[in-house]
Amino acid sequence: MRITDLLSKESIKLNLSSKTKPDVIDEMVDLVDASGNLNNKAEYKEAILAREELSTTAVGEGIAIPHAKTKAVKKACLAAGITKDGIDYEAFDGSLSNLFFMIAAPDGANNTHLEVLSRLSTILMDEEFKNSLINSTSVDEFLSLIDKKETEKFPEESKEVKTHNESQNIKENNKYPEVLAVTACPTGIAHTFMAAENLNNKAEEKGITIKVETNGSGGVKNALTKEEIEHAKCIIVAADKKVQMNRFDGKKVIITKVADGIHKADELLDRAIKGYAPVYHADGVSNDSEESTDEKESLGRKFYKDLMNGVSHMLPFVVGGGILIAIAFLLDDYSINPANFGKNTPIAAFFKTVGEQAFGFMLPILAGYIAMSIADRPGLAVGFVGGVIAKDGYTFTNVMDFANSNPISSGFLGALLAGFVAGYIVLLLKKIFSKLPESLEGIKPVLLYPVFGILLMAIFMMAVNPIMGAINTGLNNFLSSMSGSSKILLGAVLAGMMAVDMGGPFNKAAYVFGTAQLTVANAGPEQFEIMAAVMIGGMVPPIAIALATTFFKDRFTESERKSGIVNYVMGLSFITEGAIPFAAGDPARVIPSCVVGSAIAGALSMAFSCGSRAPHGGIFILPVISNPLMYFVALVIGSVVGGLILGLLKKKKVS
Repeated sequence: MRITDLLSKESIKLNLSSKTKPDVIDEMVDLVDASGNLNNKAEYKEAILAREELSTTAVGEGIAIPHAKTKAVKKACLAAGITKDGIDYEAFDGSLSNLFFMIAAPDGANNTHLEVLSRLSTILMDEEFKNSLINSTSVDEFLSLIDKKETEKFPEESKEVKTHNESQNIKENNKYPEVLAVTACPTGIAHTFMAAENLNNKAEEKGITIKVETNGSGGVKNALTKEEIEHAKCIIVAADKKVQMNRFDGKKVIITKVADGIHKADELLDRAIKGYAPVYHADGVSNDSEESTDEKESLGRKFYKDLMNGVSHMLPFVVGGGILIAIAFLLDDYSINPANFGKNTPIAAFFKTVGEQAFGFMLPILAGYIAMSIADRPGLAVGFVGGVIAKDGYTFTNVMDFANSNPISSGFLGALLAGFVAGYIVLLLKKIFSKLPESLEGIKPVLLYPVFGILLMAIFMMAVNPIMGAINTGLNNFLSSMSGSSKILLGAVLAGMMAVDMGGPFNKAAYVFGTAQLTVANAGPEQFEIMAAVMIGGMVPPIAIALATTFFKDRFTESERKSGIVNYVMGLSFITEGAIPFAAGDPARVIPSCVVGSAIAGALSMAFSCGSRAPHGGIFILPVISNPLMYFVALVIGSVVGGLILGLLKKKKVS
């Protein structure tokens, strides 16, 4: 199979009319659809937009290669488009994009087409060839140029396609390459192979022998061997996803993003050959490395990344346990014993017991995975224990006189602190124990780190629990005292935050604050009302967009209108992310509309004293929400206002 086998004349356009990124995506999707190889055009576009959310597919130098692998594709194909003026496709180097190739790959098919697509990524790195495509005067000439270049670059069809022929990279008098590299991107179709080709080309220009392993969608190709790693001067890992790292233990390794493999190959190779790289130390346990970069992270970015690692692992326990508890209240009979509500009947008691057990893991999981993000696996146990102590509220007084003292739970804030402290305790222990003989290396992660780490963690948490407990109590008393306008303002702010970035830092901060209220000892109406306001804020954006696409049809494309219908279900289910494709395509109009709608809904929810005992579930847990009718009214009003504003702000589409 060749590149030209994936292109048809109907899917090539030499004069794109688009002026913006959203427009060019629409136009290119239309070209792919014109090839007759799509099952569902709207679903394919959603997959393209989802890939763009990970990172832009504009690789710089005037080239963009949007791509998606989805069941919406019947048969692998390509579409190509050219614009002489250039379009801002958010390229890493800030350049405008003139040449577009959109890749459509079927889900679950064999990977022959991926090898062909890797060829495309490779030949596009030739500046002269790229310019000849941009200046094509006919579709036939465009196809002929590609066919000629492919024949020249890959003359032997029977051989396995690799990023570069190893014999071209390794000098005859040197059995092993001087530099090794690994490239990988989230989808493993375009950027992976472009980075590999550029590293190979630059290495050849500099007279450096190199071997590049590609972690593509079709699996690992050109895998590095143990002997090659042992003899290499330096290893470059240009990756935006997990790759095997422990094999590089003790070697100089440059860890950076895949885009740098495309745009900074010269710099990376110079550093590698001169040995300007830190020595990588594996932890002896993990085989993978999270997406990482050689660039220094800001303190705020690192804090957020560590926090989100804890929150993302915590949420399944919160959501699952919280909804089971809500079901218990739905099935129970309050009149039997109000003080035991939720456990008055056997079936209710079952759901509430299981839900409480799951919900109880929230704080230990939060602390454990924050610590793990900071100190890798040795931090997990230490953070987990810190979270348990924060949850149970043990202090030195409890230990000395357990029978006559009351635990002081430091709650969510205590667990948050425990996670970060645990991570840095383990980092400190790693530094201290690094002075031990190498013969003791194996006992560090299984004995030294857990024993000393848990001991220090326990001492720290038992000392700070009273302080954090007092802060928690003060915060809860403050929230309980809020009423009238201050309470309504809090609801508006929290709900509005849920719509600002729809899954980003603001959204997560508001949601974590809401779920934290459910962990408060003897949580009451004030805490439940906060959770209800947060949830309604996350429900409004998708519903508002769905309403706008329904009642302002001329403001949206056909595919957007079809996607809008799905957003009714996503919004009612409290899945805010359904709004992301629309917000990404037109943030200046979509986000303000959704924020206003969510803020109004949150304020009304507070004004009507609506409360939720569950952290998730949307409309499906309406029966267990206090004042459910007015909660539904608040949702409708906020969604209608948001949809109306969006419909008025959007411009009519040219038919």
